[in-house]
Amino acid sequence: MAARHENRQYSHSEIMVVIGALMLAMLLAALDQTIVSTALPKIASDLHGLNKLSWVATSYLITSAIATPIFGKLGDLYGRKKLFQMTIVIFLLGSALCGLSRNISQLVFFRGLQGIGGGGLMSLILAIVGDIIPPRQRGRYQGYFGATFGISSVIGPLLGGFFAGAHTILGVSGWRWIFYINLPIGIIALSAIAARLHLPVRRTEHKIDYLGATLLTVSVVSLLLVTVWAGVTYTWGSNQIVGLIASAILFAGLFIYRETKATEPLIPMGLFRNDIFNVSVLLSLLAGITMFASILYIPEYQQVVRGYSPTKSGLLMIPLVLGLMSASIISGRTISKTGKYKIFPIMGTLIMTLGLWLFSHVSLTSSQWMLSLWMLVLGAGIGSFMQVPTLAIQNTVDRKNMGTATSSATFFRSMGSALGGAIFGTILISRLTHHLESILPAAKGAGHIVSSSLEGGTSALAGAPAYVRNDVMLSFVSAFHDMFLLAIPFSIAAFLTALFLRETPLRSSARGVAEGAALESEHHTPHQAGAA
Repeated sequence: MAARHENRQYSHSEIMVVIGALMLAMLLAALDQTIVSTALPKIASDLHGLNKLSWVATSYLITSAIATPIFGKLGDLYGRKKLFQMTIVIFLLGSALCGLSRNISQLVFFRGLQGIGGGGLMSLILAIVGDIIPPRQRGRYQGYFGATFGISSVIGPLLGGFFAGAHTILGVSGWRWIFYINLPIGIIALSAIAARLHLPVRRTEHKIDYLGATLLTVSVVSLLLVTVWAGVTYTWGSNQIVGLIASAILFAGLFIYRETKATEPLIPMGLFRNDIFNVSVLLSLLAGITMFASILYIPEYQQVVRGYSPTKSGLLMIPLVLGLMSASIISGRTISKTGKYKIFPIMGTLIMTLGLWLFSHVSLTSSQWMLSLWMLVLGAGIGSFMQVPTLAIQNTVDRKNMGTATSSATFFRSMGSALGGAIFGTILISRLTHHLESILPAAKGAGHIVSSSLEGGTSALAGAPAYVRNDVMLSFVSAFHDMFLLAIPFSIAAFLTALFLRETPLRSSARGVAEGAALESEHHTPHQAGAA
């Protein structure tokens, strides 16, 4: 009976219902960072916690990164449906508690709880797609997820700005609705998943690798603290940052050693004997690093140099989203039609490199239509290959490791994003300092204005002489120019990595290449077998 459920092919209409629910769940996780970041100053001010402002975002980042591989493994061991429902509940509980927070410490803690759910969502969504849609047909649907990711980067600042700007809504502080808005979306997704998603249950002998999870946690926390503190709270050469880097490397090494000995490893080292897996996770890492330069710092350029509000800068990202969505849909449908996927990461990384090169020519007078065209190019590059590493991995691994392998790609992309934030943030500040010192040696007495401009952009320079404002903005533009230029080597590295991606025929069945996990025995009823 279970085998029949395992071989079941979903119809297009059935898939679309499940995909819709998964998109809502992905929107929850993807939207959370962009919508919250816009409102952070207002939140921290209301809760009298400006000194802990960065931890509101950091706590979510840390717990979601740690949760990603853990939930991927748990899905392989216990089945994904109930686990996925649990992660939605955790996320919604964290959201509700964030909205009820009375001080900044509570908000930081509840954001960490929310991050656990968010990491599980991102990990399990793509694995569930791998369960129900054969790789050959998956391209038809991958564009929807690219669209969800892109839309979140636009509507996040819009909603965040709207809620933060509202004094109260229905008698509740406006910023609290940033968290409450998740509740109806999550409940709809939860209901659709409960009613329409049916996955087989597996019975496996399992033993959770708690030691491995602990070692990975320490390594990830150390690395993420480096990305948050380096160049901001502490200098890169400080004892604190050097110690954290050493801790990240040491515990990563211990984790790898542990995984070679564990009975049920969190990330089986055997996966790294698969060249497609290796290339795909490296491509995910490099893509995460490079994408961060565009998705984060283009809006910052608009806000700092142009003086636009977060809401307006979010709206001006629409061309990038359109490019990402269009390329994702076109590449996905072409992959489904031809069964070929290698060309898209090669083409996409080249187009992304072109987009970064174009943005390395930003100036004070760059027209908005030209910037929009550049964003369209950059978005097309990202959208062309964003989903391909996951597709390639799912096409080549055993089904028993589907969740683990899928979450590994998500995990490395998340780590890439965190590293990208630290790398490009450091580059931007370093080059800004250099250009300020070069351009403004004669601006005596304006040091405090220049310093404040690092935080406030044009608004911080309102009372400064015109020549100071102009020189500071020139310094910002030069720093952004350098940052985009220095992002190009990472994009080229992604292109070179894509050249080594081995292409294999896409399977026409959702089953793994070699079923290694035993399904529920025939002693269970069909209903039990179908309700994961």
